Amino acid sequence: MKYLVLLFASFIFNAQAQSDFGNPSNPTYGLVQSNIPQDYYQEANGKSSDELKEALHQIISNHVVYPYTSSSTTDTWDILQLSDQDPDNHDNMILLYTGRSQDKGYRDGSGNYSQYENGNGTQNNSWNREHVWPKSHGFPDEDDNAYTDVHNLKPCDRSVNSSRGTKDYDFGGSQHSEATDCLTDSDSWEPPNSVKGDIARILFYMVVRYDPGFDHENNIFDLELVDYTTPNNNDPIFGKLSSLIQWHFDDPVDDFEINRNEIVFGFQQNRNPFIDHPNLVNFLWGEYVGENWNENLGLNNTLNENLIIYPNPSSGILNFNKPLDNERIEIFSFKGIRVFDKIVASSNSINLNLDSGIYLMKISNNYRSLNTKLIIK
Repeated sequence: MKYLVLLFASFIFNAQAQSDFGNPSNPTYGLVQSNIPQDYYQEANGKSSDELKEALHQIISNHVVYPYTSSSTTDTWDILQLSDQDPDNHDNMILLYTGRSQDKGYRDGSGNYSQYENGNGTQNNSWNREHVWPKSHGFPDEDDNAYTDVHNLKPCDRSVNSSRGTKDYDFGGSQHSEATDCLTDSDSWEPPNSVKGDIARILFYMVVRYDPGFDHENNIFDLELVDYTTPNNNDPIFGKLSSLIQWHFDDPVDDFEINRNEIVFGFQQNRNPFIDHPNLVNFLWGEYVGENWNENLGLNNTLNENLIIYPNPSSGILNFNKPLDNERIEIFSFKGIRVFDKIVASSNSINLNLDSGIYLMKISNNYRSLNTKLIIK
C-alpha cells in the first residue's frame, strides 16, 4: 500500500513541481512561485514583537504529522525524497553540507548498498536525516512532533552528519575533510555559503513553531535561539542568533528553497513563514522590532512610489531620481540566473556591464522591494 501512495505522491509532485530551476550550489531566482493560500498570514497582519510571534505560531502549528519511519505508510524518508530532489536528476537528491547529488535509494536502512560499499561492507557515504535543530536540544523522543517535522529535516551524508553532531551554527573553525566547504571546531559548525540562509530560516521556523509560551497543551518544550554557542547538553536552546541573522540576509531565498517549502506544505499543511516573507526576521529580531508587520510589505510591493529609473532601455548606465540609501540591486537573466548583485549607498546611478538583452531587476532593502523589467541595448 505504501508504494501505491508513494507512486501517487511522486506523480503529483512531478505534475505540480516547477522544474528547470537551480540547486543551492547553482541557485536560480524568480523561476518558482510561492503558492501561499489566500489570507494564510492574515492573523499576523498589524502585529509586532511577541504578538507577531504568537500569531505566526498559531498559523503554523497543528501540522499534519508523519511517522519518522514506516513500512506501510508515507514517512519522513519519502517526503525528503521529493522535497530535496535534484532538479536536474529526479532519481537523485541534493545533500546538505556537501551539496552532492546522490541516488535516493542509497540511504540508511534501505539495504541498497551493494554498488556503493567501500569494499569492507561499510556505507559511510549513504544519506540519512539531519535534524538541523538537533533533536537532543529539546525533543529527543520520536513521539515529539518536532522530531518528525520535515521542515527541520534535511538529507545529509551520514558521516558528515555524525561530524556535525549537535554543534551550534557559527563562523570559524578548520576545513572539514569531506564537506570541504564547511568549517568546524569544538563547539560550532559553519556550513557552506550556499545553504547558510536555508539553515537560518529553518531555525527561525523552529523557534516560532515550537514555543509553548503560546501553546502549553501541545508542547512540552520551549525552543529558544541564543546569541552564543550552547553547552553540549539537552537544554532546548541553540545558537548563534547573530550569525544566523547575517546568513539569512547574505544567502537570500532561492528557487530550490521555495520549491521545498511548497512540497513540505503539500504534506504537512504548514509553511515556513521566513521563506514566504523573509522580512519577518527584521520584525522579530532586527531593526523593526516593535513595529507592526503587514504582509503587504512583502517582496512584490513598491520600494518607493516616487522612485524613477531611467533610461530603460539603457546602454548600461542607470539613473535614479533620488539617491539610493543602502538598497540592494539584483539583476537576473530571464533564465533566473543572478548576473549582478550590489549594495548601493548615496548614489544616483550605477554602471552595468551586461550583454544586450532583457533582464529582471530587483531593488530591495530589509523592508520592501521593487521588481521591474530592464532592457540593455
